[in-house]
Amino acid sequence: MSNFILQSLHGEDVTIYGDGSQTRSFQFVHDLVSGMISLMESDYPYPVNIGNPDEYTIKEFAQIIQGYVNPNAKIIHKPAVVDDPQKRRPDITRAKEILGWQPQFTVSQGIAETVEYFRGRRKGSD
Repeated sequence: MSNFILQSLHGEDVTIYGDGSQTRSFQFVHDLVSGMISLMESDYPYPVNIGNPDEYTIKEFAQIIQGYVNPNAKIIHKPAVVDDPQKRRPDITRAKEILGWQPQFTVSQGIAETVEYFRGRRKGSD
């Protein structure tokens, strides 16, 4: 996500490796921290996925960032990375059932806060 945002903020092309059909699930840091705290406070001794099951293709996500940050940015494709996973989507069933935890922040909220963070850093370096 940060690469797409930074490229867009700098007026650069947004780079996708491969055709963009590979999927990812993006999680906002606030949700990760609350999930980890819930897990640490529990007595559950086994692995638990703390993630966001909302799944987007890389192309969809690049388009969301492009629309939010810089609609004039071009999306370009470069050759796919050899070991790039084609699908990433966590199963958070245990987190819901055992910890009573699930993500509270939407991808849009995470994008908005992350973009503002990078915009602020950029202003500070100008």
